[in-house]
Amino acid sequence: MRKPCMVANWKMHKTVEESVDFAHQLIGKISESANSDIVIAPPFTSLYPVAEVLRESAIHLSAQNLHWDEKGAYTGEVSAVMLVDVGCKYVIIGHSERRALFNESDGDINRKIKIALKFNLRPIFCIGETLDERESGKTFAVIQKQLKDGLIDLASDDIRQIIIAYEPVWAIGTGRTATPNQAGEVHSFIRNMITEIHGTDVSGKTMILYGGSVNPDNIADLMSQPDIDGALVGGASLDVEKFIKVVKF
Repeated sequence: MRKPCMVANWKMHKTVEESVDFAHQLIGKISESANSDIVIAPPFTSLYPVAEVLRESAIHLSAQNLHWDEKGAYTGEVSAVMLVDVGCKYVIIGHSERRALFNESDGDINRKIKIALKFNLRPIFCIGETLDERESGKTFAVIQKQLKDGLIDLASDDIRQIIIAYEPVWAIGTGRTATPNQAGEVHSFIRNMITEIHGTDVSGKTMILYGGSVNPDNIADLMSQPDIDGALVGGASLDVEKFIKVVKF
């Protein structure tokens, strides 16, 4: 049985003070026996202070990105070693905003996944199609390419550590959400692809999250789909009460 996982991606929001306050509030309102694994991804500036707040809790810390090399002359970048050092257990890789705004390729994303795994960071690997791609019937071709290229040269033991997040680009921050059936259909396709390559033992344990304007009003319907294991939450995760409602769907 896959335990649901809810990830709060704050993107470029919240000061250190706001981040720490949110973490305190979340701990106070979520019991240790919550029915979901909870992960929060603050901006880089807030990672260490939030890690200190979460230290004795069951809530996990994620970064929003990392570089594919261990160290080097990469001004403005952050390495896997640094993320582990401040207390991260997870890292978001290949978010559609990174792909679209910063030109990250499937090859870049594959390298980032490999370095994350090397240092025992659990990748949250994002894939998804644009509106043009969906309307032209290319959804499954896009998902297949992103999945195959992002996971190239990874063994079954590696795949077991990866969380896949399907996030249709046309639904991110737009207020539009894929219907539960639309989302469920793509999640099923992803799980079947994992089965074909790595077998049912791996695919049955692979966590696949949905991301794209998730909120307290639609989370229950999304989670009713058998292959949706949780959510990568954007805007609704900035409000502690809304995020708690998502977690407690």
